[in-house]
Amino acid sequence: MMSGRKRSFHVHRKKLMHGIKITLATLIAAGFAVLFLMPIVLTISNSFMSASEISANYGTVFATTDTGGKVYIAERVNLKFIPDMVSFSQYITVLFKSPEYLLKFWNSVVLVVPIVLFQLLVASLAAYGFFRYTGKLRQIIFFSYIILMLMPYQVTLVPNYLVAEWMNTLDSYWSIWLPGIFSPFAVYLLTKFMKKIPIGVVEAAQIDGANEWMIYRKICMPLCKGAMFSAAILVFIDYWNMVEQPLIMLSDPETHPLSVFLSKINAGEVGLAFAVATIYMVPSLLLFLYGEEYLVEGIVYQSAVKG
Repeated sequence: MMSGRKRSFHVHRKKLMHGIKITLATLIAAGFAVLFLMPIVLTISNSFMSASEISANYGTVFATTDTGGKVYIAERVNLKFIPDMVSFSQYITVLFKSPEYLLKFWNSVVLVVPIVLFQLLVASLAAYGFFRYTGKLRQIIFFSYIILMLMPYQVTLVPNYLVAEWMNTLDSYWSIWLPGIFSPFAVYLLTKFMKKIPIGVVEAAQIDGANEWMIYRKICMPLCKGAMFSAAILVFIDYWNMVEQPLIMLSDPETHPLSVFLSKINAGEVGLAFAVATIYMVPSLLLFLYGEEYLVEGIVYQSAVKG
């Protein structure tokens, strides 16, 4: 009888401790989520503030002297998440009165969309080659891809500049497109994903008379749908926020994307910066929300085929 009570007590204690651990983990995760979301919420809410209200709340942060120097912050900044009065003046200025903002937004689209599409095309073909063929040469090339992927872009910026100058593509979008299209990240991700495909599926297709192109198009691509979406989201967000590449490769400010333009907005246009930043976040947020499941699936390398 006593042993049964002890066993029941221990089971109840384990359940209680498990519930406490889950509660603590949930609270910690919620705390980090709030911290990560605060800048986004602050940007969106402040974009509906008037210029005078923004100046009153953050004037000490963005104030400058007559010579262009920064003013020492002697007052506490007032972080406001709810405007005193909702104003759409910033959005009206951005969308209708200042076409340069929309032009920079279009520059971002023209720069990023071809990189995403053609990088996925090149990466899927290269990953299929790594998946289908083995050997020392394949291992050496794939190891080189990993080394290049680990290097930050700032390390390869100078070589890319020299190559672009040799190819006479400086001051054109090709100087941004070509390094982006042949980036190794998507190749690595898709190769790891294709290795999860059972070889028996490929052999069965070969027995049925399928050639390499049919195996690539009818088997690998449908099964790699999650990885393709995952790579597309990560590549899009990476290049959508690029700053160094356009600054170095494109000397004409008219061809710069909105990400570069945002960094150059002066103190008198802080309200516009909030509005432009909110508009600039919309494509990334929509793409992430649409492909969230695919993103998680691609990261953990879970293939659609079980066996």
